[in-house]
Amino acid sequence: MGLTAGQLREGLDHVAEREPAIGSALKRVGYPEPRIRPTGYQTLLRTIVGQQVSVAAAASVWNRLEAEIGHEMLPQELLARDFDALRGCGLSRQKQGYARSLCELVVARELDFDSLPADDETAIAQLTRIKGIGRWSAEIYLLFAEGRPDIWPAGDLAVQAGLARLLELPERPDEKVTRARAEPWRPYRGAAAIFTWHCYNNPAL
Repeated sequence: MGLTAGQLREGLDHVAEREPAIGSALKRVGYPEPRIRPTGYQTLLRTIVGQQVSVAAAASVWNRLEAEIGHEMLPQELLARDFDALRGCGLSRQKQGYARSLCELVVARELDFDSLPADDETAIAQLTRIKGIGRWSAEIYLLFAEGRPDIWPAGDLAVQAGLARLLELPERPDEKVTRARAEPWRPYRGAAAIFTWHCYNNPAL
């Protein structure tokens, strides 16, 4: 599960001690709600299904896929379907390749979502073996599904924009600067990331 409300509060209180601007913003907008996704391969399969389409379109594809291969969405069942069957569910050739890559790694036990490496960078390296899953998607999984406390998706545009707003920077920082600015916030950068999303379009700021 993702970071709990208590973990978010603890993490942000720690960050606020080191970054007065965070403390000031906390008083104005309050603590963010937890962002939690289930652990397991289905969450990354949903990520693949949802790439570059609307939420409604992704839900429609997911429902058709579930009807085709079953509610448990077993990876073996997806691998057993041919191109036309998955195309009928709304999966493009490219997304079929990504989905098959994920399922093949799971079936071969080369990727075990119940025992990903404890080291964040090593876990990210394992997840990005899946075609179509880049660093950002891996980081979001580790933060929202596993609740790893020090994940900092510095390449996320909303994190960058939220950071610029919080710290009153003259422009949105790039990934390198965003990563560097959060170094003093270890090991609670995950809570800080969720707070940047909370503040991104918050009218109270």
